[in-house]
This record gives sequence, C-alpha cells and structure tokens, in this order.
Amino acid sequence: MRYLRNREFARQTVLSLIFWAAAVLAGLALFPEERACIVFFGVLSILLILFWILFTCRRYRRLEKLALDADRLLHGERSLDLTQYQEGELAILANELQKMLAHLSGQSSRLQKEKEYLSDSLADISHQLRTPLTSLNLLLARLAGETDERNRRRLVYEASQLLERTVWLVEALLKIARIDAGTAVFATGRVDASELVRTALNPFGIPMEIHGQEAKLELQEQAGFSGDADWTAEALSNIIKNCLEHMGEGGILTIRTQENNLYTEFVIEDDGPGFSPEDLPHLFERFYRGKQSSGLGVGIGLALARMIVNAENGMIRAENRTEGGARFVLRFYKGIV
Repeated sequence: MRYLRNREFARQTVLSLIFWAAAVLAGLALFPEERACIVFFGVLSILLILFWILFTCRRYRRLEKLALDADRLLHGERSLDLTQYQEGELAILANELQKMLAHLSGQSSRLQKEKEYLSDSLADISHQLRTPLTSLNLLLARLAGETDERNRRRLVYEASQLLERTVWLVEALLKIARIDAGTAVFATGRVDASELVRTALNPFGIPMEIHGQEAKLELQEQAGFSGDADWTAEALSNIIKNCLEHMGEGGILTIRTQENNLYTEFVIEDDGPGFSPEDLPHLFERFYRGKQSSGLGVGIGLALARMIVNAENGMIRAENRTEGGARFVLRFYKGIV
C-alpha cells in the first residue's frame, strides 16, 4: 500500500499489530481454558484494526485532495467548493482555507483596481504635464525668432507662467504621493487660525489686485487647532485658488473662522457661479474637472486639500450658497470622530 510509505501511518499500523499480537499471546498463556473467547476477541481486534486502517486511509485521501485544492488556490483557482469537508480537523482546515480564499479574492480585486487606477492616474499626469510643456516649447521657438522687444517680454512672461504651473503640478503630485505612501509627517502643534488664513492668502495678493478681487476676513480672535501649519496652509491655499479662479473679475472672497468646544471651523465663500449639481459629488476626486472649471485647472488642488485635512483629523465639504457662489467648510476636530 502506498500509505505505508507514510511514516506516521506505517508506525501506527505496526504498533497496533504488535499490541494485538502481544495481547493475544498473553491471553492464551494466562487463560488457556478460555481459548475460544480469546480467539473471538482477537478476531474482533483484527477487524477493529482493519476498520481503523480503512478509516485512516480515507482521511489521508481527503487530506491529499484538500492539499491539491490548496495548491489550485495558490495557482489562481477561485471556484473551489470547500464545504464538502464536514468532519473535525478537516472542517476546521477547510474553513481556514475558505477564509484565505475570500481574502485572496478581495486582495486580488483591490490590486486590480489599484492597477487600473494607477494606469489612469499616470495617463492623466502625462497629459497634464504634456500640455504646458508643449506650449512652453512652442513659446521658446517663437521667442528665438522674435525681434520686437515688447513681444519678447510678453512671450517670456507667458513662458514663466507655464513653467510656474508645471512646477506647481509636479510639487502637488509629489505631495499626494507622499501622503498616499504614508511618508508625509504632520506636526501636532498649536496653529493660529487667523495667522494661517493670512499665510494662505499672501501668495494671491498681486493676482487679486490685478483682477480687482477683494478678500473679506471675519476671523475669531484666539481661534486655533492642533495640526501642521505648513500642510494646512497648503490645503487652504488650494481652496482659495479654486475660489479666485471661478469668481471672476471684481469678486469678493469671504473667509470666516470660529472655534468651539468640538472643532475649529474655516468657511471660505466666493460670489462666483457656484458648482453644477452633478459636479458636487466629484469635486475632491483627483483630476476631476467640473463644468465651471477654468482652462488652467488640472483637478488635483482640491483632492490634495481633502487628503491633508483628513490626515489632520478634519473634514471638508463643498456646497452652493443660497445667494449664489461656492462655499467650502473645513473643520478640525478636537478629538477622534
């Protein structure tokens, strides 16, 4: 029998036969007058040993089948029925394999989705980088043959704007990658809300003056929260940038802050056209550009803002104002929510 090559099976079989032979011989020596009874129990013992051997062989066959099923699982088979193993340790082992199958299937599905998402993201990144770089290349070609000083200055300015846009895009993508990878370090010091708003607004002073835009600040004194000032300023700047791009010439940007026992809140509003209803659920998705998107938008500023706010135990939402325009609400909670 091939099962005799199994050391455990062979050892148990040999030991059972030795004990049986010893018991029969001892019975015959001690009780010679009860020879018929001893022979009867000896035969019964042999039958029990044979039954044990058959039962053990059956278990080994089922173990072999379970091992083959496990091997098929490891090689990608996902349609196996493990409910056929209903007895003792085999049922426990089959149940664990079923859990492993469910885990592997879920993991495989997640990996496939991540692969598709990565492929789509790389395509979007490639497109977003290609556009300004192509324009920059054309501008440089025109600049090389331009003799008029005024036109040269205009082309240099346009080239610098394209370069600045490309640098911002690359830096934003790197920040997103750092947060995704879990390598971004967020401080937990006290952040003054008023100072944070002014820091976030500072880079937009000149563009706002050029477009006749105004910032209306309603800042609560001493309001603040525990977080990272630099990262939060990045998130707030991206939201402000989005508002300024959409509210047009002469618009008014309103920023309010307040702190209570539960959270510190930032409300940023503009008097632009607001959001299309179908855009609202997707505003914070990467590379999503709504119907009201400007030509320069790439769709990652709001996504980065949400990632930063979420990493600091906060929440962010966007909505339309009843009187017209867009509203962003940021809340940084004092405890885990």
